[in-house]
Amino acid sequence: MVDEAARRRWQHPESILEGIGLAAGATFIDVGCGDGFFALPAARIVGPHGRICGIDIDAGALDTLKKRARGEGLENIALHRGMAEEIVLCEGCADVVFFGIDLHDFTDPVRVLLNAKRMAAPGGMIVDLDWRKEPLPFGPPVAKKFTTEHAASLMAKAGLTVAAVADSGPYHYIITAVPGPGRVR
Repeated sequence: MVDEAARRRWQHPESILEGIGLAAGATFIDVGCGDGFFALPAARIVGPHGRICGIDIDAGALDTLKKRARGEGLENIALHRGMAEEIVLCEGCADVVFFGIDLHDFTDPVRVLLNAKRMAAPGGMIVDLDWRKEPLPFGPPVAKKFTTEHAASLMAKAGLTVAAVADSGPYHYIITAVPGPGRVR
């Protein structure tokens, strides 16, 4: 695993979050939040009137995130331990449901995306930031990674419409989708 300081050399969470339009007052659900690489910057961006919900199966990572948030005085983060295939935190509450380099890790990614669709507010978005399917100096094996086409097809199976696909730094792509049927572009 790459430590956070090393990761920040090739992935800047604040730029990514601002690039997807995350703003003050928003509700952001971080599926597979880990120890907060994206959740903490998101909490700073949305501010005290916004809300961050983190979901992860790793209790230790959630404890670390809770301590880090407390240390920064961030009180707008609620954490939930469990499998993303089983958790729907709300119906139509999230401005952004975010997958930070983890959609490829889920046992049933379509079910996870269906849950994300349920949590997305009208006008909300689902964002998948993930590894390019190519040999890279770190990250999962190529066989475990999704191509952008495969990730987009999973989103379509979940009833999402892909709005944009773009590169994100040297190792990742980012797909933005919205609830609702449509053709994958």
